[in-house]
Amino acid sequence: MQMEEAILGSVSIGSWIFLILFAACICAVVAGVVIARNKIRGFSRSIFGTDNFMEGWNRQADILSETPKSVTSMTKLMEPQIMRDFPDFSWPQFKAKAENMLKSALLAITSTDAGMLGSDASDEVKQQILGRIEQNKAEGIKETFSEITIHQTEIANYKHEKGKCVIVIQSAVGYYHYKKQNETVIAGQTERKEQTRYNIELVYIQDASEFGYDNAYGTRCPHCGAPIKNLGNMICEYCGSSVTPINIKVWSLHKFYEVDYNHI
Repeated sequence: MQMEEAILGSVSIGSWIFLILFAACICAVVAGVVIARNKIRGFSRSIFGTDNFMEGWNRQADILSETPKSVTSMTKLMEPQIMRDFPDFSWPQFKAKAENMLKSALLAITSTDAGMLGSDASDEVKQQILGRIEQNKAEGIKETFSEITIHQTEIANYKHEKGKCVIVIQSAVGYYHYKKQNETVIAGQTERKEQTRYNIELVYIQDASEFGYDNAYGTRCPHCGAPIKNLGNMICEYCGSSVTPINIKVWSLHKFYEVDYNHI
């Protein structure tokens, strides 16, 4: 009898100890949750100005979706350099051409119709668009760009390469952009705009022989056929004839790419 009472007593004590430890664990967990919640609220309040983290996150995402990206603006520095090489170069004219080409390229991807590209697009750009359209078709993807807005366009760089000159133009762009596969959105958002940057390369073929071109427009003297080697040269160094370069045809919009995904 005494042994049974001792066993029952030890079981009872063990149960109490277990309950106490269990209660302590519960209190510790609750305290940890409360502390974590308070930290999250404090962090959310300091970053977003609200205790609700998700509300603050969504509010910040909405702000970013309407805030244009900054662009590399070297126009004031680079334009005089380009003008020294090409006195007839008109930045406003090429800026408009670049913006129009970029918009038409994105709309061509949306419509899966490369024919929407205007005359400003080079063969290289057309091939670039056709490749994107074919890739989307092969993967069963419908890619959409809509409400395209170009906020700012600047000259980002001007460089001389072997046989050619390249002006890198950068644009800050906002649009709705998403991809669907079997009517399911697999990339982007349909309800929130995206802000990004694009580079557009404007190329002048200075020496056509370097690229295997037989008659690149504007690189040879129209009188004697001699190559015009000096940038912006108005007099043929071989026959002395006057040469008037037609920059709008000499320069071509060679390619474009999204800067955020192609850090070049």
